[in-house]
Amino acid sequence: MTTTKHKVGRRTGTSMRDTRPEFVSYRDDGCEVSPSCLRCPLPQCKYDDPGFLTRLRREQRDKDVVGLLKQGASMRQAAEESGLTERTVFRIRKRAAP
Repeated sequence: MTTTKHKVGRRTGTSMRDTRPEFVSYRDDGCEVSPSCLRCPLPQCKYDDPGFLTRLRREQRDKDVVGLLKQGASMRQAAEESGLTERTVFRIRKRAAP
C-alpha cells in the first residue's frame, strides 16, 4: 500500500486536498499596482495575463501623447514631454488616426 503526502492546511491541520477554500489562509500581498489584491483597481489581475498591465500602461501613454498633439504640441515637443522618441510618437499618431 502506497501513501501519498498532502500539504497540511494552516488553520485546520487537515490535508489541503480536503480543505474548503474558505478555511485556507491566503496571503494578500498585492503587487506594485495595489497593496491588496482585494482592493485592486484593475479589471483583471496582472498575474492572470502577464501582458495585460503592459498593454494598459501603453494605452494610457498613447492617450496622453494624442492629447498633447491635439493641444497643438509638435512631434518633437510631445516626444520630449512624454520621454519617447519622435518615431514612437509618429507610430502612436498613426495608430490613433481614424
